[in-house]
Amino acid sequence: VQLQASGGGLVQAGGSLRLSCAASGRTFSNYHMGWFRQAPGKEREFVAAIHLSGDYTDYADSVKGRFTISRDNTENTVYLQMNSLKPEDTAVYYCARNRVWLRFGLNAYSELGQGTLVTVSS
Repeated sequence: VQLQASGGGLVQAGGSLRLSCAASGRTFSNYHMGWFRQAPGKEREFVAAIHLSGDYTDYADSVKGRFTISRDNTENTVYLQMNSLKPEDTAVYYCARNRVWLRFGLNAYSELGQGTLVTVSS
């Protein structure tokens, strides 16, 4: 598995979770990394992205101020810290990588990993 996400689970509204994604098979520091999610019955959507340098980030409006993406290039891992979770954040979360930064804004990715389920109860 090239991108393995973990850390999902069941949490009450207002709670927090931290997702992790361990990457392999490519030189991690050569790729921009991001997270997408797909809720039941909905299209997959962009959540957050981080530049390969770690210096720039981008977020969907729906998660700004609540979610924080980070990366550790020494551990080949990208994280998504999710705070103040809402029931509408319930979805399968997937990590992804791109060689081209702008692709995240187009809801596109070069490679998508296995997902991890996040369920937020009200």
